[in-house]
Amino acid sequence: MDHTTLATLRDRHPAWRLLASPHAPLIASFLHRVFVAPNVRIMSEADLTEALEDALFALREQLGAEAYPKGASEYLNDWAAPDKGWLRKFYRPGTDEAQFDLTPATEKAIAWLASLTERPFVGTESRLLTLFALLEQIGAGTEVDPAKRVEDLRRKRDALDAEIARVLAGDVPLLDDTAVKDRFLQFQQLARELLADFREVEHNFRGLDRKVREKIALWEGAKGALLDEIMGERDAIGDSDQGRSFRAFWDFLMSSRRQEELSERLDQVLALPAVAALNPDPRTRRVHHDWLEAGEHTQRTVAQLSQQLRRFLDDRAFLENRRILELLHGIEGKALALREAMPSGTVTHIDAMGADIELPLERPLHTPSAKPHLTELVLEAGDDEIDTARLFDQFVVDKARLRAGVQRALRGAGQVTLRDLLEAEPLQQGLAELVAYLELAHAGDAGDGLRAVVDDRVEEPIRWQGRAADGEPVERCARLPRVIFVR
Repeated sequence: MDHTTLATLRDRHPAWRLLASPHAPLIASFLHRVFVAPNVRIMSEADLTEALEDALFALREQLGAEAYPKGASEYLNDWAAPDKGWLRKFYRPGTDEAQFDLTPATEKAIAWLASLTERPFVGTESRLLTLFALLEQIGAGTEVDPAKRVEDLRRKRDALDAEIARVLAGDVPLLDDTAVKDRFLQFQQLARELLADFREVEHNFRGLDRKVREKIALWEGAKGALLDEIMGERDAIGDSDQGRSFRAFWDFLMSSRRQEELSERLDQVLALPAVAALNPDPRTRRVHHDWLEAGEHTQRTVAQLSQQLRRFLDDRAFLENRRILELLHGIEGKALALREAMPSGTVTHIDAMGADIELPLERPLHTPSAKPHLTELVLEAGDDEIDTARLFDQFVVDKARLRAGVQRALRGAGQVTLRDLLEAEPLQQGLAELVAYLELAHAGDAGDGLRAVVDDRVEEPIRWQGRAADGEPVERCARLPRVIFVR
Protein backbone atom coordinates (compact mmCIF):
# COMPACT_ATOMS: atom_id res chain seq x y z
CA MET A 1 0.00 0.00 0.00
CA ASP A 2 2.88 2.40 -0.64
CA HIS A 3 2.52 5.46 -2.89
CA THR A 4 4.47 4.04 -5.84
CA THR A 5 2.46 0.82 -5.97
CA LEU A 6 -0.86 2.64 -5.72
CA ALA A 7 0.14 5.09 -8.45
CA THR A 8 1.03 2.16 -10.71
CA LEU A 9 -2.26 0.43 -9.95
CA ARG A 10 -4.18 3.61 -10.72
CA ASP A 11 -2.56 3.82 -14.15
CA ARG A 12 -2.54 0.13 -15.12
CA HIS A 13 -5.10 -1.90 -13.18
CA PRO A 14 -8.36 -2.35 -15.18
CA ALA A 15 -10.55 -2.22 -12.05
CA TRP A 16 -9.18 1.17 -11.00
CA ARG A 17 -9.47 2.50 -14.56
CA LEU A 18 -13.12 1.41 -14.63
CA LEU A 19 -13.91 3.19 -11.38
CA ALA A 20 -12.21 6.35 -12.68
CA SER A 21 -13.99 6.24 -16.05
CA PRO A 22 -16.71 8.87 -16.67
CA HIS A 23 -18.88 6.06 -18.09
CA ALA A 24 -18.46 3.86 -15.00
CA PRO A 25 -22.22 3.88 -14.13
CA LEU A 26 -23.09 2.61 -17.62
CA ILE A 27 -20.31 0.01 -17.72
CA ALA A 28 -20.83 -1.40 -14.23
CA SER A 29 -24.65 -1.48 -14.37
CA PHE A 30 -24.80 -3.02 -17.84
CA LEU A 31 -22.13 -5.67 -17.27
CA HIS A 32 -23.64 -6.58 -13.90
CA ARG A 33 -27.09 -7.02 -15.42
CA VAL A 34 -25.85 -9.03 -18.41
CA PHE A 35 -23.03 -11.17 -16.96
CA VAL A 36 -22.92 -11.18 -13.15
CA ALA A 37 -26.57 -11.33 -12.11
CA PRO A 38 -27.62 -14.21 -14.45
CA ASN A 39 -24.20 -15.95 -14.11
CA VAL A 40 -23.52 -15.80 -17.86
CA ARG A 41 -19.98 -16.81 -18.75
CA ILE A 42 -19.81 -16.13 -22.50
CA MET A 43 -22.04 -14.05 -24.79
CA SER A 44 -21.79 -13.61 -28.54
CA GLU A 45 -21.08 -10.19 -30.05
CA ALA A 46 -24.49 -9.97 -31.73
CA ASP A 47 -26.45 -10.68 -28.51
CA LEU A 48 -24.29 -8.38 -26.39
CA THR A 49 -24.51 -5.55 -28.95
CA GLU A 50 -28.29 -5.86 -29.07
CA ALA A 51 -28.56 -5.75 -25.27
CA LEU A 52 -26.30 -2.68 -25.08
CA GLU A 53 -28.28 -0.90 -27.83
CA ASP A 54 -31.45 -1.37 -25.77
CA ALA A 55 -29.72 -0.03 -22.65
CA LEU A 56 -28.31 2.99 -24.53
CA PHE A 57 -31.73 3.76 -26.04
CA ALA A 58 -33.34 3.80 -22.59
CA LEU A 59 -30.58 6.02 -21.15
CA ARG A 60 -30.77 8.46 -24.06
CA GLU A 61 -34.51 8.78 -23.49
CA GLN A 62 -33.78 9.80 -19.88
CA LEU A 63 -30.55 11.81 -20.20
CA GLY A 64 -30.71 13.13 -23.74
CA ALA A 65 -29.27 12.04 -27.08
CA GLU A 66 -25.80 13.44 -26.27
CA ALA A 67 -25.35 11.34 -23.13
CA TYR A 68 -23.73 8.38 -24.89
CA PRO A 69 -23.06 9.36 -28.51
CA LYS A 70 -21.20 6.26 -29.77
CA GLY A 71 -22.78 3.03 -30.99
CA ALA A 72 -22.95 -0.19 -28.97
CA SER A 73 -20.35 -1.99 -31.08
CA GLU A 74 -17.88 0.89 -30.63
CA TYR A 75 -18.36 0.84 -26.86
CA LEU A 76 -17.81 -2.94 -26.68
CA ASN A 77 -14.62 -2.81 -28.74
CA ASP A 78 -13.41 0.10 -26.60
CA TRP A 79 -14.10 -1.80 -23.36
CA ALA A 80 -12.22 -4.83 -24.72
CA ALA A 81 -9.20 -2.80 -25.88
CA PRO A 82 -5.85 -3.53 -24.14
CA ASP A 83 -5.77 -0.07 -22.55
CA LYS A 84 -9.15 -0.78 -20.86
CA GLY A 85 -9.27 -4.53 -20.22
CA TRP A 86 -12.85 -4.64 -18.92
CA LEU A 87 -14.03 -7.30 -21.38
CA ARG A 88 -12.24 -10.24 -22.97
CA LYS A 89 -12.91 -10.52 -26.70
CA PHE A 90 -12.00 -13.82 -28.38
CA TYR A 91 -13.04 -16.23 -31.11
CA ARG A 92 -14.01 -19.84 -30.51
CA PRO A 93 -12.22 -22.43 -32.68
CA GLY A 94 -14.04 -22.94 -35.97
CA THR A 95 -16.19 -19.79 -35.73
CA ASP A 96 -15.80 -16.26 -37.05
CA GLU A 97 -18.16 -14.54 -34.58
CA ALA A 98 -16.55 -12.73 -31.67
CA GLN A 99 -17.39 -13.75 -28.09
CA PHE A 100 -17.20 -11.62 -24.94
CA ASP A 101 -16.60 -12.43 -21.30
CA LEU A 102 -15.90 -10.41 -18.16
CA THR A 103 -12.36 -10.07 -16.88
CA PRO A 104 -11.66 -10.82 -13.20
CA ALA A 105 -10.71 -7.16 -12.60
CA THR A 106 -14.11 -5.97 -13.85
CA GLU A 107 -15.93 -8.42 -11.60
CA LYS A 108 -13.89 -7.21 -8.61
CA ALA A 109 -14.80 -3.58 -9.38
CA ILE A 110 -18.51 -4.45 -9.71
CA ALA A 111 -18.43 -6.38 -6.43
CA TRP A 112 -16.78 -3.44 -4.66
CA LEU A 113 -19.41 -1.04 -6.03
CA ALA A 114 -22.15 -3.38 -4.80
CA SER A 115 -20.62 -3.32 -1.32
CA LEU A 116 -20.91 0.50 -1.18
CA THR A 117 -24.69 0.39 -0.87
CA GLU A 118 -26.09 0.76 2.62
CA ARG A 119 -26.93 -2.59 4.15
CA PRO A 120 -30.05 -2.81 6.28
CA PHE A 121 -28.44 -5.44 8.49
CA VAL A 122 -24.74 -5.99 9.26
CA GLY A 123 -24.05 -9.28 10.99
CA THR A 124 -20.87 -10.00 12.91
CA GLU A 125 -21.65 -13.08 15.00
CA SER A 126 -21.63 -15.55 12.10
CA ARG A 127 -18.31 -14.26 10.79
CA LEU A 128 -16.74 -14.53 14.25
CA LEU A 129 -18.00 -18.12 14.57
CA THR A 130 -16.63 -18.86 11.09
CA LEU A 131 -13.21 -17.53 12.14
CA PHE A 132 -13.20 -19.69 15.25
CA ALA A 133 -14.28 -22.73 13.21
CA LEU A 134 -11.48 -22.17 10.68
CA LEU A 135 -8.88 -21.85 13.44
CA GLU A 136 -10.25 -25.03 15.03
CA GLN A 137 -10.01 -26.92 11.72
CA ILE A 138 -6.43 -25.72 11.17
CA GLY A 139 -5.41 -26.70 14.67
CA ALA A 140 -7.07 -30.12 14.52
CA GLY A 141 -5.79 -30.83 11.01
CA THR A 142 -2.15 -30.06 11.89
CA GLU A 143 -1.99 -31.79 15.30
CA VAL A 144 0.50 -34.67 15.10
CA ASP A 145 0.17 -35.92 18.70
CA PRO A 146 -2.38 -38.81 18.68
CA ALA A 147 -3.15 -38.35 22.37
CA LYS A 148 -4.12 -34.70 21.94
CA ARG A 149 -6.19 -35.53 18.87
CA VAL A 150 -8.09 -38.28 20.71
CA GLU A 151 -8.63 -35.93 23.66
CA ASP A 152 -10.07 -33.27 21.34
CA LEU A 153 -12.39 -35.80 19.66
CA ARG A 154 -13.60 -37.07 23.03
CA ARG A 155 -14.31 -33.52 24.17
CA LYS A 156 -16.41 -32.96 21.02
CA ARG A 157 -18.18 -36.28 21.62
CA ASP A 158 -19.02 -35.32 25.20
CA ALA A 159 -20.41 -31.98 24.01
CA LEU A 160 -22.55 -33.78 21.40
CA ASP A 161 -23.80 -36.30 23.97
CA ALA A 162 -24.74 -33.46 26.34
CA GLU A 163 -26.60 -31.65 23.55
CA ILE A 164 -28.45 -34.84 22.56
CA ALA A 165 -29.48 -35.33 26.20
CA ARG A 166 -30.84 -31.75 26.39
CA VAL A 167 -32.82 -32.21 23.20
CA LEU A 168 -34.28 -35.50 24.42
CA ALA A 169 -35.25 -33.76 27.65
CA GLY A 170 -37.22 -31.16 25.67
CA ASP A 171 -34.68 -28.35 25.77
CA VAL A 172 -34.37 -27.55 22.03
CA PRO A 173 -32.31 -24.36 21.48
CA LEU A 174 -33.36 -22.43 18.36
CA LEU A 175 -31.72 -19.58 16.50
CA ASP A 176 -33.59 -16.30 16.73
CA ASP A 177 -34.43 -14.27 13.62
CA THR A 178 -31.35 -12.07 14.03
CA ALA A 179 -28.98 -15.05 14.07
CA VAL A 180 -30.74 -16.60 11.05
CA LYS A 181 -30.44 -13.38 9.02
CA ASP A 182 -26.80 -12.99 10.05
CA ARG A 183 -25.84 -16.45 8.82
CA PHE A 184 -27.91 -16.31 5.63
CA LEU A 185 -26.43 -12.96 4.55
CA GLN A 186 -22.95 -14.36 5.05
CA PHE A 187 -23.91 -17.42 2.97
CA GLN A 188 -25.11 -15.17 0.13
CA GLN A 189 -21.91 -13.14 0.19
CA LEU A 190 -19.66 -16.20 0.14
CA ALA A 191 -21.72 -17.78 -2.65
CA ARG A 192 -21.30 -14.69 -4.85
CA GLU A 193 -17.57 -14.49 -4.09
CA LEU A 194 -17.17 -18.16 -5.02
CA LEU A 195 -18.77 -17.58 -8.43
CA ALA A 196 -16.42 -14.63 -9.01
CA ASP A 197 -13.39 -16.78 -8.17
CA PHE A 198 -14.00 -19.03 -11.18
CA ARG A 199 -13.21 -16.25 -13.66
CA GLU A 200 -9.92 -15.57 -11.85
CA VAL A 201 -9.03 -19.28 -11.96
CA GLU A 202 -9.69 -19.31 -15.73
CA HIS A 203 -7.62 -16.12 -16.12
CA ASN A 204 -4.69 -17.74 -14.31
CA PHE A 205 -4.89 -20.85 -16.52
CA ARG A 206 -4.91 -18.68 -19.66
CA GLY A 207 -1.91 -16.74 -18.35
CA LEU A 208 -0.01 -19.99 -17.83
CA ASP A 209 -0.93 -21.12 -21.35
CA ARG A 210 0.31 -17.83 -22.83
CA LYS A 211 3.60 -18.15 -20.93
CA VAL A 212 4.10 -21.69 -22.24
CA ARG A 213 3.43 -20.56 -25.83
CA GLU A 214 6.03 -17.81 -25.49
CA LYS A 215 8.52 -20.35 -24.21
CA ILE A 216 7.82 -22.64 -27.18
CA ALA A 217 8.20 -19.80 -29.68
CA LEU A 218 11.58 -18.72 -28.24
CA TRP A 219 12.94 -22.21 -27.50
CA GLU A 220 16.27 -23.05 -29.13
CA GLY A 221 17.19 -26.29 -27.36
CA ALA A 222 16.16 -29.91 -27.86
CA LYS A 223 12.50 -30.77 -28.31
CA GLY A 224 12.60 -33.39 -25.54
CA ALA A 225 13.80 -30.82 -23.02
CA LEU A 226 11.06 -28.43 -24.17
CA LEU A 227 8.32 -31.05 -23.68
CA ASP A 228 9.71 -31.96 -20.26
CA GLU A 229 9.61 -28.33 -19.13
CA ILE A 230 6.09 -27.78 -20.54
CA MET A 231 4.71 -30.86 -18.80
CA GLY A 232 6.38 -29.65 -15.62
CA GLU A 233 4.54 -26.33 -15.93
CA ARG A 234 1.21 -28.16 -16.37
CA ASP A 235 1.91 -30.34 -13.32
CA ALA A 236 2.93 -27.26 -11.35
CA ILE A 237 -0.44 -25.52 -11.89
CA GLY A 238 -2.32 -28.71 -11.01
CA ASP A 239 -0.24 -29.28 -7.86
CA SER A 240 -0.29 -25.64 -6.78
CA ASP A 241 -2.40 -24.45 -3.85
CA GLN A 242 -4.98 -23.04 -6.27
CA GLY A 243 -5.06 -26.22 -8.36
CA ARG A 244 -5.45 -28.54 -5.37
CA SER A 245 -8.13 -26.31 -3.83
CA PHE A 246 -10.10 -26.21 -7.10
CA ARG A 247 -9.81 -29.99 -7.52
CA ALA A 248 -11.06 -30.59 -3.94
CA PHE A 249 -13.96 -28.19 -4.53
CA TRP A 250 -14.88 -29.92 -7.80
CA ASP A 251 -14.75 -33.41 -6.23
CA PHE A 252 -16.99 -32.22 -3.40
CA LEU A 253 -19.47 -30.57 -5.76
CA MET A 254 -19.64 -33.55 -8.15
CA SER A 255 -21.01 -35.79 -5.40
CA SER A 256 -24.68 -36.47 -6.08
CA ARG A 257 -25.30 -36.93 -2.36
CA ARG A 258 -23.86 -33.47 -1.64
CA GLN A 259 -25.96 -31.96 -4.42
CA GLU A 260 -29.14 -33.43 -2.98
CA GLU A 261 -28.16 -32.32 0.52
CA LEU A 262 -27.51 -28.76 -0.68
CA SER A 263 -30.88 -28.65 -2.47
CA GLU A 264 -32.75 -29.88 0.62
CA ARG A 265 -30.99 -27.45 2.96
CA LEU A 266 -31.57 -24.49 0.62
CA ASP A 267 -35.27 -25.27 0.35
CA GLN A 268 -35.46 -25.58 4.14
CA VAL A 269 -33.63 -22.29 4.82
CA LEU A 270 -35.44 -20.25 2.13
CA ALA A 271 -38.78 -21.33 3.60
CA LEU A 272 -37.96 -19.67 6.97
CA PRO A 273 -39.94 -16.45 7.61
CA ALA A 274 -36.81 -14.56 8.72
CA VAL A 275 -35.01 -15.40 5.47
CA ALA A 276 -38.07 -14.65 3.32
CA ALA A 277 -38.25 -11.18 4.90
CA LEU A 278 -34.81 -10.40 3.43
CA ASN A 279 -36.17 -10.89 -0.13
CA PRO A 280 -33.23 -13.08 -1.21
CA ASP A 281 -32.11 -13.33 -4.82
CA PRO A 282 -34.24 -15.97 -6.65
CA ARG A 283 -31.05 -17.55 -8.02
CA THR A 284 -29.98 -18.44 -4.48
CA ARG A 285 -32.20 -21.54 -4.67
CA ARG A 286 -30.05 -22.96 -7.49
CA VAL A 287 -26.71 -21.43 -6.56
CA HIS A 288 -25.08 -24.88 -6.42
CA HIS A 289 -26.12 -25.42 -10.04
CA ASP A 290 -24.43 -22.11 -10.89
CA TRP A 291 -21.28 -23.38 -9.15
CA LEU A 292 -21.48 -26.59 -11.15
CA GLU A 293 -21.96 -24.72 -14.44
CA ALA A 294 -19.11 -22.29 -13.72
CA GLY A 295 -16.80 -25.13 -12.66
CA GLU A 296 -17.68 -27.14 -15.75
CA HIS A 297 -16.90 -24.10 -17.93
CA THR A 298 -13.52 -23.79 -16.21
CA GLN A 299 -12.80 -27.48 -16.85
CA ARG A 300 -13.74 -27.07 -20.53
CA THR A 301 -11.46 -24.03 -20.78
CA VAL A 302 -8.50 -25.99 -19.38
CA ALA A 303 -9.20 -28.88 -21.77
CA GLN A 304 -9.46 -26.48 -24.72
CA LEU A 305 -6.17 -24.82 -23.77
CA SER A 306 -4.48 -28.22 -23.61
CA GLN A 307 -5.85 -29.12 -27.05
CA GLN A 308 -4.69 -25.81 -28.54
CA LEU A 309 -1.26 -26.31 -26.98
CA ARG A 310 -1.05 -29.73 -28.63
CA ARG A 311 -1.85 -28.20 -32.02
CA PHE A 312 0.73 -25.50 -31.36
CA LEU A 313 3.37 -28.15 -30.68
CA ASP A 314 2.32 -30.01 -33.83
CA ASP A 315 2.81 -26.79 -35.82
CA ARG A 316 6.30 -26.45 -34.39
CA ALA A 317 7.01 -30.07 -35.38
CA PHE A 318 5.74 -29.31 -38.89
CA LEU A 319 8.13 -26.35 -39.16
CA GLU A 320 11.02 -28.54 -38.01
CA ASN A 321 10.15 -31.21 -40.58
CA ARG A 322 9.91 -28.55 -43.30
CA ARG A 323 13.39 -27.31 -42.34
CA ILE A 324 14.73 -30.88 -42.65
CA LEU A 325 13.18 -31.17 -46.13
CA GLU A 326 14.77 -27.86 -47.14
CA LEU A 327 18.19 -29.19 -46.09
CA LEU A 328 17.63 -32.41 -48.06
CA HIS A 329 16.60 -30.44 -51.14
CA GLY A 330 19.73 -28.34 -50.78
CA ILE A 331 21.87 -31.50 -50.71
CA GLU A 332 20.09 -32.80 -53.81
CA GLY A 333 20.64 -29.50 -55.63
CA LYS A 334 24.36 -29.55 -54.84
CA ALA A 335 24.60 -33.19 -56.00
CA LEU A 336 22.94 -32.30 -59.33
CA ALA A 337 25.34 -29.38 -59.79
CA LEU A 338 28.30 -31.75 -59.35
CA ARG A 339 26.95 -34.34 -61.79
CA GLU A 340 28.51 -32.66 -64.84
CA ALA A 341 31.81 -31.89 -63.12
CA MET A 342 32.92 -34.96 -61.17
CA PRO A 343 35.55 -34.23 -58.53
CA SER A 344 38.99 -35.71 -59.08
CA GLY A 345 40.61 -38.11 -56.73
CA THR A 346 39.00 -40.16 -53.98
CA VAL A 347 35.75 -38.71 -52.81
CA THR A 348 34.97 -41.03 -49.90
CA HIS A 349 35.82 -44.45 -48.50
CA ILE A 350 33.17 -47.09 -47.81
CA ASP A 351 34.01 -49.87 -45.36
CA ALA A 352 33.14 -53.52 -46.07
CA MET A 353 32.03 -52.86 -49.62
CA GLY A 354 30.89 -55.95 -51.55
CA ALA A 355 28.98 -56.93 -54.68
CA ASP A 356 25.76 -58.96 -54.60
CA ILE A 357 26.14 -61.83 -57.13
CA GLU A 358 23.18 -63.94 -58.19
CA LEU A 359 23.94 -66.99 -60.40
CA PRO A 360 21.44 -68.00 -63.10
CA LEU A 361 21.24 -71.61 -61.81
CA GLU A 362 20.06 -70.33 -58.42
CA ARG A 363 16.78 -69.30 -59.94
CA PRO A 364 13.94 -71.86 -59.53
CA LEU A 365 12.42 -73.53 -62.57
CA HIS A 366 9.05 -72.44 -63.84
CA THR A 367 6.14 -74.45 -62.43
CA PRO A 368 2.88 -74.14 -64.38
CA SER A 369 -0.19 -73.54 -62.26
CA ALA A 370 -2.88 -76.22 -62.19
CA LYS A 371 -6.19 -75.16 -63.64
CA PRO A 372 -9.18 -77.03 -62.16
CA HIS A 373 -11.78 -78.40 -64.54
CA LEU A 374 -15.41 -78.07 -63.43
CA THR A 375 -17.98 -80.58 -64.62
CA GLU A 376 -21.42 -79.45 -65.59
CA LEU A 377 -23.68 -79.62 -62.55
CA VAL A 378 -27.31 -78.75 -62.09
CA LEU A 379 -27.93 -76.62 -59.01
CA GLU A 380 -31.16 -77.38 -57.31
CA ALA A 381 -32.81 -75.62 -54.37
CA GLY A 382 -32.60 -77.49 -51.13
CA ASP A 383 -35.55 -78.71 -49.13
CA ASP A 384 -34.32 -77.36 -45.78
CA GLU A 385 -36.81 -75.17 -43.97
CA ILE A 386 -35.46 -71.72 -43.10
CA ASP A 387 -36.73 -69.98 -39.95
CA THR A 388 -37.80 -66.59 -41.33
CA ALA A 389 -39.02 -65.44 -37.92
CA ARG A 390 -35.49 -64.31 -37.09
CA LEU A 391 -35.81 -61.60 -39.71
CA PHE A 392 -38.59 -60.04 -37.62
CA ASP A 393 -36.78 -60.55 -34.30
CA GLN A 394 -35.47 -57.00 -34.29
CA PHE A 395 -36.12 -54.13 -31.88
CA VAL A 396 -35.63 -50.37 -31.80
CA VAL A 397 -34.77 -48.46 -28.64
CA ASP A 398 -37.30 -45.67 -28.07
CA LYS A 399 -35.20 -42.62 -27.13
CA ALA A 400 -38.32 -40.57 -26.44
CA ARG A 401 -39.26 -43.05 -23.69
CA LEU A 402 -35.78 -42.82 -22.19
CA ARG A 403 -35.80 -39.01 -22.29
CA ALA A 404 -39.21 -38.96 -20.58
CA GLY A 405 -37.83 -41.23 -17.85
CA VAL A 406 -34.93 -38.84 -17.22
CA GLN A 407 -37.32 -35.87 -17.03
CA ARG A 408 -39.53 -37.70 -14.53
CA ALA A 409 -36.52 -38.42 -12.34
CA LEU A 410 -35.40 -34.76 -12.45
CA ARG A 411 -38.80 -33.46 -11.33
CA GLY A 412 -38.07 -34.49 -7.77
CA ALA A 413 -34.33 -33.72 -7.76
CA GLY A 414 -31.95 -31.24 -9.32
CA GLN A 415 -29.81 -34.02 -10.78
CA VAL A 416 -29.72 -37.80 -11.07
CA THR A 417 -26.94 -40.20 -11.99
CA LEU A 418 -27.39 -42.82 -14.70
CA ARG A 419 -26.86 -45.58 -12.16
CA ASP A 420 -29.61 -44.30 -9.82
CA LEU A 421 -31.91 -43.88 -12.82
CA LEU A 422 -31.38 -47.49 -13.93
CA GLU A 423 -31.89 -48.80 -10.41
CA ALA A 424 -35.36 -47.20 -10.45
CA GLU A 425 -36.10 -48.16 -14.07
CA PRO A 426 -33.96 -51.20 -15.04
CA LEU A 427 -32.81 -51.76 -18.59
CA GLN A 428 -35.37 -53.59 -20.72
CA GLN A 429 -33.37 -53.98 -23.93
CA GLY A 430 -29.91 -54.59 -22.54
CA LEU A 431 -26.77 -53.04 -23.93
CA ALA A 432 -28.57 -51.30 -26.81
CA GLU A 433 -30.71 -49.31 -24.34
CA LEU A 434 -27.60 -48.40 -22.27
CA VAL A 435 -25.91 -47.06 -25.41
CA ALA A 436 -29.04 -45.00 -26.13
CA TYR A 437 -28.78 -43.43 -22.64
CA LEU A 438 -25.14 -42.53 -23.39
CA GLU A 439 -26.22 -40.92 -26.67
CA LEU A 440 -28.70 -38.78 -24.71
CA ALA A 441 -25.92 -37.81 -22.32
CA HIS A 442 -23.71 -36.65 -25.17
CA ALA A 443 -23.02 -32.91 -25.18
CA GLY A 444 -26.13 -31.00 -26.21
CA ASP A 445 -28.09 -34.15 -27.12
CA ALA A 446 -30.16 -34.46 -23.97
CA GLY A 447 -32.68 -31.92 -25.28
CA ASP A 448 -35.67 -30.27 -23.61
CA GLY A 449 -33.50 -28.25 -21.24
CA LEU A 450 -31.57 -31.31 -19.96
CA ARG A 451 -27.81 -31.32 -19.56
CA ALA A 452 -25.41 -34.12 -18.79
CA VAL A 453 -22.03 -34.08 -17.04
CA VAL A 454 -19.53 -36.95 -17.21
CA ASP A 455 -17.11 -37.47 -14.29
CA ASP A 456 -14.21 -39.56 -15.64
CA ARG A 457 -12.66 -39.97 -12.19
CA VAL A 458 -15.51 -42.07 -10.77
CA GLU A 459 -16.28 -45.48 -12.28
CA GLU A 460 -19.75 -46.97 -11.75
CA PRO A 461 -20.90 -50.50 -12.65
CA ILE A 462 -24.22 -50.83 -14.49
CA ARG A 463 -25.89 -54.24 -14.16
CA TRP A 464 -28.84 -55.77 -16.00
CA GLN A 465 -30.42 -59.17 -16.67
CA GLY A 466 -29.72 -60.72 -20.05
CA ARG A 467 -29.79 -64.16 -21.64
CA ALA A 468 -26.97 -66.45 -22.66
CA ALA A 469 -26.68 -68.19 -26.03
CA ASP A 470 -28.61 -71.19 -24.69
CA GLY A 471 -31.45 -68.96 -23.44
CA GLU A 472 -30.53 -69.15 -19.74
CA PRO A 473 -30.80 -65.87 -17.74
CA VAL A 474 -27.46 -64.28 -16.93
CA GLU A 475 -26.40 -61.03 -15.25
CA ARG A 476 -24.49 -58.57 -17.44
CA CYS A 477 -22.27 -55.74 -16.17
CA ALA A 478 -20.71 -52.69 -17.85
CA ARG A 479 -18.27 -50.30 -16.20
CA LEU A 480 -18.30 -46.69 -17.34
CA PRO A 481 -17.61 -43.21 -15.91
CA ARG A 482 -20.30 -41.59 -13.79
CA VAL A 483 -22.96 -39.87 -15.93
CA ILE A 484 -25.03 -37.15 -14.21
CA PHE A 485 -28.18 -35.69 -15.77
CA VAL A 486 -28.79 -32.10 -14.60
CA ARG A 487 -31.97 -30.07 -15.01
